[in-house]
Amino acid sequence: MRLVIQRCLEASVSIEGKLVASIGSGLLVLVGVETSDTQADAAWLAAKTAGLRIFDDTQGVMNLSVKDVGGEILAVSQFTLTASTRKGNRPSYIRAAGHETAIPLYEAYCQLLQEEIGKDVKKGVFGANMQVALVNDGPVTIIIDSRIRE
Repeated sequence: MRLVIQRCLEASVSIEGKLVASIGSGLLVLVGVETSDTQADAAWLAAKTAGLRIFDDTQGVMNLSVKDVGGEILAVSQFTLTASTRKGNRPSYIRAAGHETAIPLYEAYCQLLQEEIGKDVKKGVFGANMQVALVNDGPVTIIIDSRIRE
């Protein structure tokens, strides 16, 4: 699984002009699921996301997690995070998991993340054409891949 985590002042997801979900200060997490991903990947990433210390403490040092600051999380599925650009200019999405694998893992990640932070995780609509808006705070953007685990 690949995540793009963005610290934000606010974020939202709309479909066809209708607001689906929105958050205030917290994290916008874009979630890509690959064919080889497992529940263990979802669990590792949920714990990593909840514990990621990218919010400022009283000294202005990024030393606090989203849980520490009581922030919100909006998780949006995004299969294009699985793109391979090794050949040519047209990305290949051959590593992207199909719905039968991706939906349960995306849902598991969101549920585990919700348990980690102790509050609801807002979500986009899996497979929909969504318009995602955010005010990136910092900007702070972190990319995590469960295959690399760095």
